[in-house]
Parts: sequence; C-alpha cells; structure tokens
Amino acid sequence: MERATGVHGRLALRAVAELLATQRNRVDSYARAHAPPAAPARTASTPQASAPPPGHQELLEALSSAAMLVTPMPDEHGEITDFMFVAQNARARRYAKDHVPADAVPPWTGPVPLSHRFPTLVDSAFFRLLVDTHRDGLPRGPESVEWILTRPHHPPVLLNNEVRVAPCGSHLLITWEAGSRVRMARAAQNLVKTCWAEWNLTDGTVVPSLGFGSVLGLAEDAPVPDLPGLAALITPESVAGLHAALYDVLLRERPAECELHLPGVPERTVRMVAEPVHPPTGPVWAVRAVLVDVTDDRRRRLRAEAAHSEARRQRARAETLAEIADILRDAVLPRFTGELGSYGLEAAAVYRPAKGATVGGDWYKARRLPGGRLLIALGDARGHGLTAVTLMAKLRYALAGLGYTDEPVDTLTHWLNEMACDDGTESTATAVIARFHPERGLLRWTCAGHPRPVLLRDGRAVQLPPPEGGPGPALGVLSGMSYRVVDTPLVVGDMVLLYSDGLIERRDTDPDEDTARLLRAAEQCLREAAPGPGHAGLQDYTERLLDRLDGPHRTDDATLLAVRRVVPGMG
Repeated sequence: MERATGVHGRLALRAVAELLATQRNRVDSYARAHAPPAAPARTASTPQASAPPPGHQELLEALSSAAMLVTPMPDEHGEITDFMFVAQNARARRYAKDHVPADAVPPWTGPVPLSHRFPTLVDSAFFRLLVDTHRDGLPRGPESVEWILTRPHHPPVLLNNEVRVAPCGSHLLITWEAGSRVRMARAAQNLVKTCWAEWNLTDGTVVPSLGFGSVLGLAEDAPVPDLPGLAALITPESVAGLHAALYDVLLRERPAECELHLPGVPERTVRMVAEPVHPPTGPVWAVRAVLVDVTDDRRRRLRAEAAHSEARRQRARAETLAEIADILRDAVLPRFTGELGSYGLEAAAVYRPAKGATVGGDWYKARRLPGGRLLIALGDARGHGLTAVTLMAKLRYALAGLGYTDEPVDTLTHWLNEMACDDGTESTATAVIARFHPERGLLRWTCAGHPRPVLLRDGRAVQLPPPEGGPGPALGVLSGMSYRVVDTPLVVGDMVLLYSDGLIERRDTDPDEDTARLLRAAEQCLREAAPGPGHAGLQDYTERLLDRLDGPHRTDDATLLAVRRVVPGMG
C-alpha cells in the first residue's frame, strides 16, 4: 500500500489529528468539571498527624517499588478526613519525574495533606483503600487505581497504578507500580488466549499468570489446579497425551507439547508446551508451561478442510459432468459428409464453448430427409452443462424424428414446442428450423425466439426479414403456439448463416449493433478470401468468420452453421 503522502493522505492524517485533539479537549473539560474543590486551609485547632517513626526513610529506600508513608488525619469526631503525606523513597520521586508533569503538583517541600497535593485522589478508589486499611488494620491490594491530574494550561494527565496499602505502626505504607504493565499483560493474554504457569513439584504450589483461568475456562473463584487436578479437568482421551508430555519433561528432561481437550459445549482445545525447571546439577523440580486456547483455530481449520473437501468433490463432479457433456455433444452433433452435395447444398459448422464454462446447449442439424428434402436447424437450449446438453439432445433427436413425417416446417416447429412445453418449465430453447427444397431452390424456415439467419449474395450480407407478424416465442414457453414460415429462394453461390446469440452478443450493446457487426465481418471475410470449393473451403470461411467475431468479451457459447447453394452433385 502506498504511503499517504498525496492530498487525500494529508487530509486523512489531519482528520485523525483533529479527532484526537477534540477528544483530548473533551477529557480536559471533563476533568476540570469534576475536579474537587480546593481543600480549606487548616487552622491551629486541626489535629496534626503523628511524626514518622525513626528509621522510616531507610525502610522506604529498602523497598523495590515506589513507596510513600502517610498518616491518618481525623477530625474532632475521630472521622478520617485526610491523610498526611509525610515521606517517600527515591523510586517514588523517580516515578513522579517520569509520569507526573511539573505543573500538575506543587514542589515537594515536606509533609502535606494528600488532598492538597493530589485533590482528585479524594474521590478515587485509592482513598477508600487507605480508609479501609486504617479501620481494620489489614493490608490490601494490589488494586488498580485510575486518577486524573489537572493542569492549569495543559491537557490533564491520566495515571493508572497497581496499588498496595499496608499498616505500618500508626502510619500506612503505600507501594505502587505502573498499572498499565499489569493491565496490558492481562489484556494481551486474553487477546491471544495465552497463559503460562509453573507447577512446583516439591510443595505442590502453582504460580499461574493472570489469564490462566480464562484460557482453561475456569470460574473466577475456582482454585488453580495442580498437575493431577489439570489431568482431572481434561477429557479421558487427552490424559494419555498429557502423561506422555510430562514423561518427556520430568524424565527425559526435554521440552514437550500436547493437546488438552476440556469438556463443554463447545469442547475447548488447549495446546500445552512444557519445559523442565531444575538447578544445573539437580533433578527437575518444577514444570513450566505455556498454554494456548486453540479452539477457534481448530474449528476454523476443520471448516476450511471441510470446505476444501467439498470443493474437491464439486470440482470432480463438475469435471465428470463436463466430460460426459463433451462426450454426449460429440455423439449428437453431426459430422458433415458429402451427402448433402447431391441435393444442391454444402454445410460447415464451428462450435466454441464459453470461456471457463462447461459445455452449453447450442445445437445444429443438417441432414437429408426422405423425398429428397434437407432439414437444417440451429438452436440454443437453456443453461450450461449436462442439463443443457441433455435438453439439446432431446430437441435435436425429436426434430430428426418429426422431420420424417414430411409435414411442413411450421408444423414441425409447433410439435417441437409442444414437446418442450410438456417437458417442464426448465426445457426452453430458441431455434431456427428450416427445410430446403432442392427442386425449387427454396429455403423455408421458421424462427422460435432466435436470431434470424443472414444471407450472403454477391458479396453482400443481409439479415433475412422476419416472418409476418414477427418471430414466434422460444420453444417450451407457451403451449399451442403457431409459427409463421418465411420462403427464401437461393441461387447457386448463395450462403446462409445460422448462428447462436453467443456469437454476436456483447454486454451493454444494442442488438442491432451486434447484428451489424456480424454483417460487416461476413463481408470482410468474403473480400479477404472467397470460400474455396467443397466442404473444406466452406469450413475455412466459417472458422475465419468466427475468429473475427470471437474475443475475451464473449460470455456464452458460440455456434455458426453455414450452408451454401451449389450445383447438385458438385458438393
């Protein structure tokens, strides 16, 4: 992806900056609106806090975390109203330097009430911790405390700490660390559904991470399981894998992994990777492990495998159907021999399926009938694949049988329509059905919702006029329809082109433009090279014409059938 350095990129960055600035202003306004009033100045009658015990500073400096010492400040009724901030260690001063802006609190000059130095702490959970610990003498924490420091001319500062409070004589000892680390660690473990734990084999204690119970799906108040307890939690089928992993860790002293399945709806799957913990020369005394909840991953993998398997099955089925359709098409489409030439006609055909699609329902026929007449037809059955080829074969063989009745071509079309209607609503097709009468040089044809034929004569290509009243509907649409006949006399050298709509149709183009494109292409092919004699010459012209009209734009099957009037016996 390109970096956002253009105009749109700069606008987007500016929008983000403005959004953040607006939100900071909201936070600033909220903090100022909810800031507590300044604490009243204390009079001489206010009870004073007791002095810190001797050696208190050495005690504070010995602690490994930031620490401060406070003492309760009761009112005349003994109620705690504030706490005197009397001492802090170097780590506390370093924390203030790193996290607390200089203009947020006054400089430290000695003991000061907390409400004076940090007014917003009075209404926070921090103040409650101090009061409760002073009341019952029990240590508390760690507890997450969030509070805001307001600043006169700058945005407020949000602080988050993990705080502990413990009694220390008449004082309270407060220790803390930046809470974001603990919170982010917990959030990270929940986000990736990962935890860790260390099981001590000597005393049976377990040291878990914050997200341990969540990964195993335990209740919040559930005890942390030891290794036997973990084995009791999982399904019986998983115990053997856990045993094998522990065997490798404890006896072979090498890392191992296994999958733990915990019963439930749905079943939870946890991947466990464990390693031994031991002194350099002693035995393994603890097992340290990382556990990852892979339930969703396993579920996605199973769905992907099922989808892949189904895709393979469907692809194999499609390939089988396509192969059957190709075989069936090859079996039913004619291979022209020289038999038509003795009746004054030559025929050639080209068929090309749609790009990337299975074979379609285009079909054609040109054959001799009893009595010396010739049956010529081209149609397009609905759909693609085996269904379309099956319908195509039905129509083609039905027409061949009906043609032996010697009935007029309009009657043949009517009968074929009735058969398609009886076959069901899916059995629809378009077609041009013709009969050539050699003794009169007459082509009599009907049109059932199909593009009309094109006549090439003396180098000119024209589309034949429609039947009186227009073409009839497609086959299989309306029962009881009659179809009008068009008589087209042919002279020697004339060519008639029958074609499927896939040959000429383009997306978002006018049908008249499509037809005009066909007429121009037919004439251009004639000018470039007139069809040679015999079937081979006509076949060459037919293939050149289809090549000229074909291209990546085509989305349907394309079929072109060309018939040429010749001197009887010369084909």
